[in-house]
Amino acid sequence: MTFTWTTVEAVQRYGLAIVSHVALIAVWYLFVTYGHVPSFVMPTPFATLATLGGDHYSWLSNTLVTASEIFGGYILAVIVGVIIAIAFSWSSTTEAAVMPLLVSLNMIPKVALGPLFIVWFSYGIMPNTIIAFSISFFPILLNTARGFREVEPELLELVRSVRSSKWQTFIKIQLPSALPYIFSGMKVGAILAVAGAIVGEFLGSARGLGYLMLQVQATLDTAAMFMAVILITLIGVVLYGAVLGLERLVIVRDARIK
Repeated sequence: MTFTWTTVEAVQRYGLAIVSHVALIAVWYLFVTYGHVPSFVMPTPFATLATLGGDHYSWLSNTLVTASEIFGGYILAVIVGVIIAIAFSWSSTTEAAVMPLLVSLNMIPKVALGPLFIVWFSYGIMPNTIIAFSISFFPILLNTARGFREVEPELLELVRSVRSSKWQTFIKIQLPSALPYIFSGMKVGAILAVAGAIVGEFLGSARGLGYLMLQVQATLDTAAMFMAVILITLIGVVLYGAVLGLERLVIVRDARIK
């Protein structure tokens, strides 16, 4: 099977997305301008962008802090989630013993754990990274574990009949078959990691975009709040886009090999 990337496909994939975003910004501007909405309720897009010139917001440092929390927690969730899912696929006893415990732990509201993380790890990047990890970890684990279980029994019987090792079976059969499930969990986890980091900053932090939003809220600096939301969204889009790019690279490469 051969995969090609044409200009038409690029326009279809990204062109409409760009148009929809531009249309949203236009509606935002028209609504605020001609609806005579007070600036402290909703600023215009131009007023929002103007806040980037304010040095007292420390946009770059706060954005880097939030991005490091999101990416750090997410990468940790992917690594731990996939490793545990592999352990489950190799040992049903391990899954029977550990999975109920993980389900119970996942039922704990992460907001309730925030104050405990602050007590254990103090203020800073670490507790917020852990919250991002704890929120995004479980969907990655569940989808990956399901992917390893959904392998066609006929394929497993075939490789067993030729006396393939467990490692060979995993690399040649289970892992390629589970890739769509793994990336599905990774995409869900990417969204949740963003929410987790911001929740952590709301609960207690001295840096980051979530922290900045709480600071400017006291002065009704709505334009800065909107700008912080936009930057948080852009971080999430970059993370999600990276997952999509990796998915396309890995799955297309796997398809070409086949």
